[in-house]
Amino acid sequence: MKRVFLCFLASALPLTAVFAEEIEKDSSKVMNLREVEVISFRAGAKTPVAYANMDKQTVEKYNFGQDIPFLLTLTPSVIATSDAGTGIGYTGFRIRGTDANRINITTNGIPLNDSESHGVFWVNMPDFASSLEDLQVQRGVGTSTNGAGAFGASINMKTGHIPLEAYGEFNGSYGSFNTAKATFKTGTGIINEHWAFDARLSSINSDGFIDRASVDLKSYFAQGAYFNNNTLLKFITFGGKEKTYHAWDGVPDYILFPADAAAEANRTYNPSGYIGDDENGNPLYYKNQTDNYQQTHYQLSLLQVLNPNLNLNVSLHYTKGLGYYEEYKTRRSLQEYGLNPFVSDGETVKKSDLVRQKHLDNDFGGAIFSLDYKRERWNISLGGGANRYDGRHFGYLTWVKNYSNDNRFFPEQEYYRSKGEKFDANIYLKGNYQLTEALSLYGDLQFRSIDYKINGKNDTWDWLIAEMQNLDVRENFRFFNPKGGLFYQINSGNQVYASAALAHREPNRNNYTDAGVNEIPQPERLTDYELGYKFNNRIFAVGVNLYYMLYKDQLVLNGKVNEIGEPLTSNVPDSYRTGIELTAGIRILPSLKWDGNLTLSRNKIKNYTEYVVVYDADGNAEAAQQADNYGTTNISYSPDVIANSLFSFEYKSFNAGFHSNYVGKQYLDNTGATDQNLAETGKKERSIDAYFLNNLRLAYDFQLKGMKKLSINLLVNNIFNEQYESNGWVWSCYYRQADGSLEPYTEKSYFPQAGTNVLANIVLRF
Repeated sequence: MKRVFLCFLASALPLTAVFAEEIEKDSSKVMNLREVEVISFRAGAKTPVAYANMDKQTVEKYNFGQDIPFLLTLTPSVIATSDAGTGIGYTGFRIRGTDANRINITTNGIPLNDSESHGVFWVNMPDFASSLEDLQVQRGVGTSTNGAGAFGASINMKTGHIPLEAYGEFNGSYGSFNTAKATFKTGTGIINEHWAFDARLSSINSDGFIDRASVDLKSYFAQGAYFNNNTLLKFITFGGKEKTYHAWDGVPDYILFPADAAAEANRTYNPSGYIGDDENGNPLYYKNQTDNYQQTHYQLSLLQVLNPNLNLNVSLHYTKGLGYYEEYKTRRSLQEYGLNPFVSDGETVKKSDLVRQKHLDNDFGGAIFSLDYKRERWNISLGGGANRYDGRHFGYLTWVKNYSNDNRFFPEQEYYRSKGEKFDANIYLKGNYQLTEALSLYGDLQFRSIDYKINGKNDTWDWLIAEMQNLDVRENFRFFNPKGGLFYQINSGNQVYASAALAHREPNRNNYTDAGVNEIPQPERLTDYELGYKFNNRIFAVGVNLYYMLYKDQLVLNGKVNEIGEPLTSNVPDSYRTGIELTAGIRILPSLKWDGNLTLSRNKIKNYTEYVVVYDADGNAEAAQQADNYGTTNISYSPDVIANSLFSFEYKSFNAGFHSNYVGKQYLDNTGATDQNLAETGKKERSIDAYFLNNLRLAYDFQLKGMKKLSINLLVNNIFNEQYESNGWVWSCYYRQADGSLEPYTEKSYFPQAGTNVLANIVLRF
């Protein structure tokens, strides 16, 4: 069975492209596709960084329709979460405790992170795993790449090669929560010795584990290529369209963990869309409390083999994003939406129920290049890219309760609009030099330039100036990111490496729009030290990686979320992450093997001070915030222990995998403390309990005449029905009492994940 997730067990899979060469075979010409190594975007076998490769076979085995973050849990130091509790829809992940907004993600070397939020919204890319050739996860700063700076890890995904022969494939899944996936793929094979085309259509639907957390996802992928002996020209387009019911509020702690021991916890409760009760006291929910978005990507790439030692890669790209989310809001101040009070049934109404839509309309495009040279002792890449982003944010009301046109309200009346513009360019020079037969030197120099501005009105009402928040951000960042290291091949089975890297990263849009009073977001700086050892032979393999990541002005998750559930971050002056990543694998029997990894870490903020909003007796925020100093604390959402175990069994046409995953306790914010009134309220502390999951995968391949493949697969997630939460948020403030004292107040919500659930899958390939 293929090796699954140990970085030392998998061979280094550099980003590759394909060109054609004519050869003679049985007196007829056939096309033999060969891979030309493109070293620019990935770590190679002798690159002194911590990385893991996931090949096409592994992706296919575990691709039942869940998003890519849940595939990544097979690799070290990764945890995944899902709003709907099923791994489909709005999902996210963290690596070494670092949130996905600070993880560089590329597809074929092209930036995928959103320019303003810095995140990747996998809900816009449903079933993208079905179009992957492989992917690589680099932990730490890693090697230079295009797009956003890697501040905890980088992920490079490579889309699939076009198959040599014509084919057709159906891949379908069905299971718990009415989860259904249908994927159709087809390819032409080689046409006229120089052309080939490939395409995919996918549909995924699910009711979700959480109430009403339904998803309706559609996606496509298509590619065409022209090639000759030394040239590959490839056009790729892929996109997704999603309609997802809101589940980003989480389940309030008093519902999930009721103080009354006799009360039953409601793990599937979803407060989103609540509009009141009917005459019988039953809750009513707005049916169109949904997120609606469409994203389309275009890539045009050229690989030119200039000579046996030199390759040129150039790619143009463009992404169009367009959509909105709609929500019902109860008793909102009309003033916030530019509306005047009105009279209804003889009473003046200043607050009313309403329905609003918040829209995004953005364009992202640019070009990347690399010139790759490999000869004798040298392996060098010169590369870079330049990208332009234009994002329009605007919103309007579609309905206001009891409001009429006589009061000058019209549907689609805008109440805010702003625009973000960003230009991001980088250039890098990196390479390996073989000093001796055993020792190689790695160097990597990158320069990044970012120009970012936001103008207009934000979607947040500023009570101090009695108007929508004004946005006038103009920032220019210039970052120099050097990296270097050594790799030593002790003998055929033993390797050691060491590296040091410096990285910088700019704040994202939310850091500016959701900043606290007098808070000015600062760019982050990370110094990353890595030291590793690997041993492997035909039976046994082991690896050890030590890391120390020292941050200046790290933007850590503060436990809060904005109105659409996006996690917020704040700068902390001094912090660090340090740990050890252990990997091991052993072939127990010819048909049975075990792979595992373990991360033990400490993630700390030095001298942490939390600034908390204080409300006066009238409910208005005071100008000055309360400063609470906690000393050295744990960084939020950063467990001390993450462990994986995978038993793999393969005999003839049957194969199976039993995956176990343990994630230690995580804190919801950076106080690392319990609520001050915890003893009196009986509430749960500001943390997520540790959890231990076990998943079982079974597969059988049938050999039938006339079919290339017929496979039946079964995935049983959370086989022992662990009741756990993978994410959460906390919001706290103080209320000033009549005697001047401060009374703390805290709200917490969690994201429960599904218990035992099943997905069955069939693959037909012709």
